[in-house]
Amino acid sequence: MYIARVRNGFVPALRRQVFAKLRPLEVAVCPFVNLPEAHKGRWDDGLTADDMRKCVWVRPQVVAQIEFLEWTESDHLRHAKFAGLRDDKDPREVITEHADQG
Repeated sequence: MYIARVRNGFVPALRRQVFAKLRPLEVAVCPFVNLPEAHKGRWDDGLTADDMRKCVWVRPQVVAQIEFLEWTESDHLRHAKFAGLRDDKDPREVITEHADQG
């Protein structure tokens, strides 16, 4: 499930490191079942078909830790910031859960 675009937290050295890890995982097809979205949303958090043309997709085999302020009404993260990669987590065991669902 797509929940956020994350730009904050990527200093140049970290970008190179993450890119090197993701490059071998590139795929031609979007791995998210909930894309494209019909509109951008109130916080400009949606990913439309036009936006998707600019994306590079990867197989979901790496876990990233993301800090964020809150969940939006459209089930996206608001003010998301990259906090690091998690080698100790299996991507198949990671689930998305937020306060409004539980």
